[in-house]
Amino acid sequence: MPPAPPAAPPAAPTVAPPAAAPAAPPSDGPHRPPRFAVVGNPENRRVTLFADAVRAAGLPAPRVVAWTDVLRDQGAEFAPDEILRIDSPGENARVDHAWRGTDDPTRVEGSGRWYAGFTAALSGLRGGVRLDDPDDLAVLFDKRLCHAVLDAAGVPVPASPTSGPAGAPVRGWDDVRALMREHRMPRLFVKPAHGSSASGVLAVETGGAGRIRATTSVELTPDGRLFNSLKVRRYERESDLAAIVDALAPDGLHLERWLPKASQEGRAADLRVVVVAGRATHAVLRTSRSPMTNLHLGGRRGDLDAARRAVEAAGARWSDLLDVCERAAACFPRTLCVGVDLLPAVGWRGAAVGEVNAFGDLLPRLTGLPGSGAEGLDTYATQVAAVLRGAHLGRGGGAHDQYRTGTPHA
Repeated sequence: MPPAPPAAPPAAPTVAPPAAAPAAPPSDGPHRPPRFAVVGNPENRRVTLFADAVRAAGLPAPRVVAWTDVLRDQGAEFAPDEILRIDSPGENARVDHAWRGTDDPTRVEGSGRWYAGFTAALSGLRGGVRLDDPDDLAVLFDKRLCHAVLDAAGVPVPASPTSGPAGAPVRGWDDVRALMREHRMPRLFVKPAHGSSASGVLAVETGGAGRIRATTSVELTPDGRLFNSLKVRRYERESDLAAIVDALAPDGLHLERWLPKASQEGRAADLRVVVVAGRATHAVLRTSRSPMTNLHLGGRRGDLDAARRAVEAAGARWSDLLDVCERAAACFPRTLCVGVDLLPAVGWRGAAVGEVNAFGDLLPRLTGLPGSGAEGLDTYATQVAAVLRGAHLGRGGGAHDQYRTGTPHA
């Protein structure tokens, strides 16, 4: 069995350290400063970075409730005035075992079972003012549902025959082949519906004389098991592709047309754009020689300013690309922050949304875009500042509603 790959370290930042978020207003009688709580893995840097941002704003450290405690107690209670952030349950072996049923965190299979466990755990969180809506999270972690929501809102997305509840089922490789022919998709991405970090993703392309190949980080062992790897590899035997897809199909699969992307210095490029309270605040350009630009798979940060200049040289507007991300985030108005993976078209004219990530804000020490209102702040300080200036997600409201303590979210 291959060893578990180590977590990829973040790319070295080229920006200045963030300034502290605006200080919280002093307590004055009934007008208490906000109280934060976080459901997450206490040992994870996501929780640490958010807690640092809360303290830097002059607030008490957030109360941290471990995902392992949520599982043990079958839920957790939060006070009506606690502002609740739900953070990623990833990178914790005990949580992964509980939800996926495997002792090896590098295994690819089990994402459908993981999704069922995650959504069930969300339903056990009671009270609090939510910064992440459970219903939004359920959609964001199902690529088929998320694609349909974006498409219905007019957000540009790659064509997909599996989008939405009425999408075509994928029971195995034979269905993939049939859908490729029916929808004239000689190049496509096959994605686990509930996957993340490119786990299980295959970039499939066909050629003449029946040639076919897939680029993926999946390692297929001789006994048919699938493992995540830090090495991107190619499979050119259709029997190997069929074995991988047939093993993943029970967890749910989503198919998308493979859109040609813009490039920078000969490398395919896309953008991760963080949207906080409805506004695009942070962005990184990711480049790669493979179809997957994830930094842990060999992708690297590109030159964001050069990309902006390329957009403008093509006669387009940089603000139009950011607007696409904001429109995607607006589909989830009860969730304060999302990370949008934007696919710029060849020539930097236009763009489509490839993914919307519920936990897409892990960009350590990256400060806000000029004119975003988040200059000098990292993604976590920006979210804290949004709450302090009045953005929250109360009952039935969106990301720009006025913050009110004592208003639980149902």
